[in-house]
Amino acid sequence: MLSLVDLSKRFPGACGEPVRAVDGVSLSVAPGELLALYGPSGSGKTTLMMLIAALLRADSGQVIFDGRDISALSARQAARYRLLELGFVRQSPNLIAGADALDNAALKLMAADIGAREARRRIRPLLDRLGLHERALHRPEQLSMGERQRVMIARALSTDPKLVLADEPTGSLDSRRSGEVLSLLSSLCRDRGVAVVLVTHDPQAAAYAGRVHTLRDGRLVDDGDERAAVPGNAA
Repeated sequence: MLSLVDLSKRFPGACGEPVRAVDGVSLSVAPGELLALYGPSGSGKTTLMMLIAALLRADSGQVIFDGRDISALSARQAARYRLLELGFVRQSPNLIAGADALDNAALKLMAADIGAREARRRIRPLLDRLGLHERALHRPEQLSMGERQRVMIARALSTDPKLVLADEPTGSLDSRRSGEVLSLLSSLCRDRGVAVVLVTHDPQAAAYAGRVHTLRDGRLVDDGDERAAVPGNAA
């Protein structure tokens, strides 16, 4: 499904020294697998997600998805990939002011040439499952940060993507809602064969993953099998 092959990305740093945000990362994610990338802020997790999403181009290495090198896609092909095959849940909700939660969640479906009425019909059960039944017609400014994040999660899942990237998706949620969202991602893997890459610094979130990789200074520092690498997990 997804393979990263010796992937590297550097950015200009102070005094001319480049910062190795991602440094020689290789890993694979199978259909139906939830893999967590665990590490502190600044460890390179978000940069790695941007490379997988074709929002950044690697300096070296490959991102192989379904047999294609994502790094080699044109801008138009990359946009199509993100629209139809990839669900991306970012740290900060990006909602349209003035549009209700239902329309915000249905945005990807509408962009895929599905009519507004049908898009709203399709997205409604997902909003209900995420606990937004009573908030579906509220605008972003009327929603809490946690509710806005759940709208973004619904949008990411709306097109039934093959791969979901979740960048700290529970960072603004309470423990109960966090558990519900993580359970939803887990069931998505199990029931639909979707690959999920979860970026987190929260041990509770990482515990939902079948495999955990620890990222530090842009490099993987474990083989993905030792759950004890995450604080609070038993080996």
